[in-house]
Amino acid sequence: MMNMQNMMKQAQKLQKQMEQKQADLAAMSFVGKSAQELVTATFTGDKKLVSIDFKEAVVDPEDLETLSDMTAQAINDAMTQIDEATKKTLGAFAGKMPF
Repeated sequence: MMNMQNMMKQAQKLQKQMEQKQADLAAMSFVGKSAQELVTATFTGDKKLVSIDFKEAVVDPEDLETLSDMTAQAINDAMTQIDEATKKTLGAFAGKMPF
């Protein structure tokens, strides 16, 4: 059985590793795309919006609903990518806590 001091050292080490992984993830870019890539949304790994780009073909003043739908698709796609990367990157720490 580990003594309390060793457990605390291990917990601190894991915390530093996790913080570094979170920083690495935040520095990454994730590009979500709508159908036919007419709308793309770029986010950082900490879910900050960097840009939304529209192809000319989707910009129709008579059909703003399609533009809205495709924008939502692109944003949701990027968020799903971020969530999956976060789970993959930080999920490894779940079983390593010494308590």
